[in-house]
Amino acid sequence: MRNDVTVAILAGGLSRRMGTNKSFVLLAGKPLIEHVIERVSALRLPVLLITNTPEQYAQFELPMYGDVYPQRGSMGGLYTALHYSLTDYTLCVACDMPFLSLDLLRYMLDLRSGVDSVVPYIAGNYESLHAIYHRTCLPVIREQLVRGRLRIHDIYIHLQVRLVTELEIERIDPDQRSFANLNTPDDVAHIQKWLP
Repeated sequence: MRNDVTVAILAGGLSRRMGTNKSFVLLAGKPLIEHVIERVSALRLPVLLITNTPEQYAQFELPMYGDVYPQRGSMGGLYTALHYSLTDYTLCVACDMPFLSLDLLRYMLDLRSGVDSVVPYIAGNYESLHAIYHRTCLPVIREQLVRGRLRIHDIYIHLQVRLVTELEIERIDPDQRSFANLNTPDDVAHIQKWLP
């Protein structure tokens, strides 16, 4: 049973390198965020959208929340997601990850019991916006926000974290497409090759 999990899609980035709101960049004729919504909806869990421009996303008919701590980047978005989530655990994903693997997300959800966070760790990097957080993380994140420390991975030393290793990920998502996120027009052109 996963009635203690909510999914939060973070759509608060400034998209400077893309030159336009990347949520609405088209991939296979659909906005990126629509691909993400379709994927996570298959998990049959409540879905929230974290955005400071709700009018742009009204068509998706999801509960939407603006940042509790504005101008704090993805750390602020993460805090907002956990703050408004009605469940103990929140699966947080970015709005520009159109190839999320449901099998990998389910695998991560099965690892959540007894830890504060479940975070993929690939080539020395934490995939902080493809991760699960317990509401016990809120005071730790708040403390970092108040101090102006905005790198999400800095919170992990204060938490009990279950890292998902590259070996584990490769068994489920060998090409690591789940973590493909789009920041530039070149990224979009590259990822088009993965489409059927």
